[in-house]
Amino acid sequence: MIFGILHHGITVSDISRAVAWYTEALGLELVHRQRQDNTYTQTLVGVPGAVLEVAQLRIAGTPTRPSSHDIELIQYVAQQAKGQPVAVNQVGAAHLAFLVDDIENLAARARAAGARFRNEPVAITEGANVGGAACYLHDPDGNTLEFLQPSPERLDRFRTR
Repeated sequence: MIFGILHHGITVSDISRAVAWYTEALGLELVHRQRQDNTYTQTLVGVPGAVLEVAQLRIAGTPTRPSSHDIELIQYVAQQAKGQPVAVNQVGAAHLAFLVDDIENLAARARAAGARFRNEPVAITEGANVGGAACYLHDPDGNTLEFLQPSPERLDRFRTR
C-alpha cells in the first residue's frame, strides 16, 4: 500500500544554477546538498559509473513531513545524457504542480528569472479547480512545472488546514 509521496526528483544540467533558480525565483528553501559517488546510487539509478550532485529543497514554511524535502534536484556529473527535454504530450513526460496563492506575482518572478511559459495564467472554467487559475512553464532546463492557484474558497480551505 502506498501511504504518501516522499519527494519529486528533477534532473538538471547545472546544480548550482538550478538551486539558485528554484530558491530565488520560486522561493524554495535549500535543505541539503550531497555528492553521490557510490555503487548503491549507480545500481539504484541503473547508470553504471554515475556520479550525482543532489540538492534537496523544501517549500518554506510548510510542516515537516516524512521527508525533510519536497524536491530533489539531480545533476549527473558523470554519465549525463544529452538530449532535449521531453515534450509535455510525450508518453513518459511528467510535470510538478505547485499550489500558489498569487499566480500573477509568482509568474512574474519566474519569468524575470528566465522561465519559459507555455501559457500565461489562465482562468480555470471547468472541472475540480473551477474558479482558480493555472499556467505551465519550464525551468531553465526545460522541466515542466505548473502553478495552480485554487479558487478563493478552496484557497481559504487550504490555508485553514
